[in-house]
Amino acid sequence: MTDSGMPTARLGTDGPEVGAQGLGCMGMSFGYGPSDAEASRATLERALELGVTLYDTADAYGAGENERFLAPFFQAHREEVVVATKFALSIPPDDPTRRIVRNDAPYIREAVEASLRRLDLDVIDLYYMHRRDANVPIEETVGVMADLVREGKVKHLGLSEVTGEELRAARTVHPIAAVQSEWSLFSRDIEAGVVPAARELGVALVPYSPLGRGFLTGSFANAEQDLTEGDFRRQQPRFTGENAAANAALLAPVRAVAEAHGATLGQIALAWVHQRAQVHGLPVIPIPGTRKPTRVAENTAATRIVLTDDELSSLEPIAEKVAGDRYADMTFTSAGRE
Repeated sequence: MTDSGMPTARLGTDGPEVGAQGLGCMGMSFGYGPSDAEASRATLERALELGVTLYDTADAYGAGENERFLAPFFQAHREEVVVATKFALSIPPDDPTRRIVRNDAPYIREAVEASLRRLDLDVIDLYYMHRRDANVPIEETVGVMADLVREGKVKHLGLSEVTGEELRAARTVHPIAAVQSEWSLFSRDIEAGVVPAARELGVALVPYSPLGRGFLTGSFANAEQDLTEGDFRRQQPRFTGENAAANAALLAPVRAVAEAHGATLGQIALAWVHQRAQVHGLPVIPIPGTRKPTRVAENTAATRIVLTDDELSSLEPIAEKVAGDRYADMTFTSAGRE
């Protein structure tokens, strides 16, 4: 346990022990519309007070701006935090709205040096391959990442949006501490292949978007109507049009469980993710994102909620009823390779 009382979990077999809930930092400067820098900085500090020690960013979040924003906080608390960042989504200079997946050696070496500069760090604690370029053998990509470990630029390796077989192939080259994939009451496809492989290999699961990008909290019902311009959720199929209405109706059992616990919808959604650790027998460290100190306190309180078997059963059917894909372009995920 941390001093805050939050339980802990280990990243991989030989990785660091971290608070059982991390913090996704993307929205502090990218993706979710206008943000308040002062509130975001207060959120970072409050998260640390509450036992959050794993902080997640990526070079693609605002073309490096998210890493720059987080750097002063990491410097102030270097011995207390585990810094995770990612490479693979290259941004063409002539079109900043595009993302090109690159896993080649020259790009990885360029990316890690750029992230180290922006973060003002000597070493990255956990370095993820953000997305998979199927044209580059994963053993080759992980081989380059392993070189970064030997060179002292990276401590531990992670993969994002990979299949179970890709994880197994990667593990033949170097230990993998964590796999980051979307996992929530709305998104459970990784349970077929990735989760069993991770359990077998001693790899931690780090679920991103465990709150369904906020939809599971009930904070919005239709992205086009409720969210500001510039919020990328307005382009995600699940949150617009008829899909949004159908999916909002799926929150009824979440709401019923929340009422029984005197909790919020978001806390129940997070508690469900946390209990995947017991269900599947592996470390599970979700990284919900927020920009508000009050919300990070609400989220971390979910680590203390235990759902009954009956409550878990009432939530079980939700995922198979969800309307719409996670992204408009699912080629950026592992779904088509499973």
